[in-house]
Amino acid sequence: MARDRITIAILALGGQGGGVLADWILALAEANGWRAQGTSVPGVAQRTGSTVYYIEMVPENGSDPVLALMPVPGDVDIVLASELMEGGRAILRGFVSDDRTTLISSTHRIYAISEKTAMGDGMAASDRIVAAAGKRAKRFIGFDMETAADSAGSVISSILFGALGGSDALPFPRAAFEAAIEKGGIAVPANLCGFAAGFAAASRDIAAAPATSAATLPSVVPAIPPQPTSVAGHGLAARIRGRLPADAQVLALHGAARLADYQDTAYAARYLDRVEALAALDDGRQDHALTVEGARHLALWMSYEDTIRVADLKTRADRFARVRGEVRATPDQLLGVTEFMHPRLREICEVLPAPIGRRILASKTANRLLAPFFTTGRHVETTSLRWFVLLRGIAWLRRWRSISLRFAEEQERIDVWLALAGKVAQQDTALAIEVIRCQSLIKGYGDTFDRGLGNFSTLMALVPTLMLRQDAAACLDELRSAALADDAGTALAAAVEATLMPRAQAMG
Repeated sequence: MARDRITIAILALGGQGGGVLADWILALAEANGWRAQGTSVPGVAQRTGSTVYYIEMVPENGSDPVLALMPVPGDVDIVLASELMEGGRAILRGFVSDDRTTLISSTHRIYAISEKTAMGDGMAASDRIVAAAGKRAKRFIGFDMETAADSAGSVISSILFGALGGSDALPFPRAAFEAAIEKGGIAVPANLCGFAAGFAAASRDIAAAPATSAATLPSVVPAIPPQPTSVAGHGLAARIRGRLPADAQVLALHGAARLADYQDTAYAARYLDRVEALAALDDGRQDHALTVEGARHLALWMSYEDTIRVADLKTRADRFARVRGEVRATPDQLLGVTEFMHPRLREICEVLPAPIGRRILASKTANRLLAPFFTTGRHVETTSLRWFVLLRGIAWLRRWRSISLRFAEEQERIDVWLALAGKVAQQDTALAIEVIRCQSLIKGYGDTFDRGLGNFSTLMALVPTLMLRQDAAACLDELRSAALADDAGTALAAAVEATLMPRAQAMG
């Protein structure tokens, strides 16, 4: 039985122009003698949900058709997704079927809140979503539409509209699509440019593979080692090349550059002292894994996020330039940036000289008087003169960081961690490497940092017990994975119990 309608679902995030795209499609249909209806169900913006726009269209035949208000699983002809995860959501919701649906999706990623706040690497596997799209859709057209939009000086909605036109999934000529953009009257030159880019990309995919196009995932560009720009920088680079194995040199260059930017050249040199100590324990291993992992994780720990660091990063000129580029602000437009910040009393005390910070935190009276001022977060407009000057003043405290309470605490923790790794390396290098990798549990600041540090401390306390096992390295790796599984610590508690139980039974 011939189908008398075309159904289209659009999944887009807030600010990506999903409504404009839907309007273009409605105008396109109506201008070409079709009856069309569009509805939308808004979701929560900024990556915790998406808005679903739904369009049904039927040829005009004088009768009044009955059109649905929402897409029905298994009955959607075309799905347009503004981001790869939204394409995955469409598949999970049953909007994509292999006997009917043309899936057109960008392959770039905008990471979800759950991905950003995961204890470890919480990023969803993009290649799995692409593979599922190729299997579940009748035809899949996917490419990095964010990059295409940037190159065209346009937005993703115009790229999607162009890809729709180039897919031949609708019975309308290219000129009709372009006329819909012109009729809309919104940034017409830029949107026509974006449409052309999307149309060309989709047309190339169809020519290459009529049934299912091979999606183009954003390529991973190898990190380029930073180039020294000062006498001190050249000295650090020469030291790295002369004293560290080749496998670790690129990471060490990045680490030294990061820590010189974070604090100063002396701090970067202290980092290299520690990496070289690990390298001395790594002799004999062809892959130099202890040195490589140490160079990576030590740089991350030594550049811990304190209030000084946050204030510095929030007020850098290159950050404001990046934000202006992301929102496509023109040189004559004013830009306002509002941040949400919630420093606790502890974060404030950690910036103070160590004796003063410890005294305040240990005083019940001081905590009772000062803590109420830091119970709620604040909206901070970093582009205003008042807040910018205040934050730059906090960032200026970097020169005094080495006498702060947080600095003293972190350096002590790092030294204890490295000493444990060095002791373990004398007996079990593989286990020592896993001890180093446990630094990945420590990230962020505030409650996130406290949870990670608690899990890290739990695992470090278990290392002496694990050294008695033949599978110590594998066991610590499993425990670290459990610690990263959830922020409540449930998986870690179960894994620790399972680890210690055989030992307790043997002793019994």
